[in-house]
Amino acid sequence: MNLAQFPRRGYVTTPTPIEYCPNFSKALGAGIDVYIKRDDMLPGTAGGNKTRKLDFCIAEALQKGCDTVITCGAVQSNHCRLTLSWAVHEGMDCHLVLEERVKDSYNPEASGNNFLFQLLGVKSITVVPGGSNMMEAMEKVAARLTAEGRKPYIVPGGASTPLGALGYVGCMEEIMHQMFEMGLNFDHMVVPSGSAGTHAGIIAGMIGNNINIPVTGIGVNRPKPVQENAVHTLANQTLDLLGVEARVPAEKVVAFDDYVGPGYSLPTDAMVEAVKMLAETEGILLDPVYSGKAMSGLIDLARKGYFAKGSKVLFLHTGGSPALYAYLPCFR
Repeated sequence: MNLAQFPRRGYVTTPTPIEYCPNFSKALGAGIDVYIKRDDMLPGTAGGNKTRKLDFCIAEALQKGCDTVITCGAVQSNHCRLTLSWAVHEGMDCHLVLEERVKDSYNPEASGNNFLFQLLGVKSITVVPGGSNMMEAMEKVAARLTAEGRKPYIVPGGASTPLGALGYVGCMEEIMHQMFEMGLNFDHMVVPSGSAGTHAGIIAGMIGNNINIPVTGIGVNRPKPVQENAVHTLANQTLDLLGVEARVPAEKVVAFDDYVGPGYSLPTDAMVEAVKMLAETEGILLDPVYSGKAMSGLIDLARKGYFAKGSKVLFLHTGGSPALYAYLPCFR
């Protein structure tokens, strides 16, 4: 697939490592070997998966002559942190619209990503109730800025558009080359599944390159049928953008909703166990909202025999560890 036809800023300069986790695999005791794709080590303030997507989205914004970026997310959004980070890097203003998905959860004095918003010099933060129409809210900010003489560019939540998902088509091609170079053949891949762009890009990359590795998504917010439909739709839209005729079979898209717990961003005992387990065995930090819950899903599925004995399982680490500092009571 020809990703070179799409402008990008070159934020991703080298492949992120694939690391074997022998201590974690042993502690898990499920007879599988767990590897981690370290996208938490991507460039951008504190790293994380959104850098791959923003590589394409910010390029389009600059191509259009925009001087301001607007995006949205939850009150501790990793996506908002990285969008703001790259806007600062490019000399652009950045305005955030934050959704209070948990009522009264926004605290301007909070730690974690919220603190980093302030440190990075966000131009404005608009807080809206959970369930708001986020595009409409961002368009209101854009209208105000346009009236002030600015030229804003809106990045939808998670940069989960066909253009943004190209970042994870590229990631899948990167993994394919690393597998060849390392002499590895993975039996399964596990990915966090939230705004759908990362999961959809991985699936599109798999289909487009005929890489026959099952992918299991661990949802962090929406019910299973809703999430699977969102991923399936976006994966096919991404293939359309690339000019690929192949389609994603619906059965290739799996996104379990068993590990969300009481709701998006709300901690679970299983998430706490997963975060502590990986930290104590491998010295790798997960986050409490996405990668922590996704790893809790991997752990539970492994214990239930979902992966065949002897399997090599690759976990996509999407980053987000700054959010840990907003969840300190959970880990003490």
